[in-house]
Amino acid sequence: MRNQIRTVLPALRRFALSLTGNLADADDLLQSTVERLLSRPVPADTELAPWAFKICRNLWIDQHRAAKVRQRAAANPELQCGNSFDNEAQVTALLSLREVEEAMQRLPEEQRLVLSLIAIQDLSYKEAAAILGVPKGTIMSRLARARSKLVSEFNRDSAGASA
Repeated sequence: MRNQIRTVLPALRRFALSLTGNLADADDLLQSTVERLLSRPVPADTELAPWAFKICRNLWIDQHRAAKVRQRAAANPELQCGNSFDNEAQVTALLSLREVEEAMQRLPEEQRLVLSLIAIQDLSYKEAAAILGVPKGTIMSRLARARSKLVSEFNRDSAGASA
């Protein structure tokens, strides 16, 4: 079981980061998820990875409801990483990443979760549907709406910047 958990940890951490928006909260969520995985048996006929993602999502929802203050915490990645930025390419990449993260945080939760599972975690529609407990068609429509909102937002931003 521990070896199986080790293999899913990197993807689970990325998922936790996409939910929380910062490294500290993501690591706390990841730790809670692993504790839950180790303390309770995985249901029979259930694969570990989808089960782990579902536990992570449910814990995040619980934490989110209990502490709404943490919803928009620490939007300053350069302080989290502890790196000094000595060239323009790194700063530009950081700003682009921050813009994407902020745009994702403005999406409705249901769309942000689907986008994270499909685009960031590279899960199939079927896997995402199982994790979120919705039909595959719902995953597809939420993903399409999320992508459309992001594209229109970035098109609007780039049009405003060039004016």
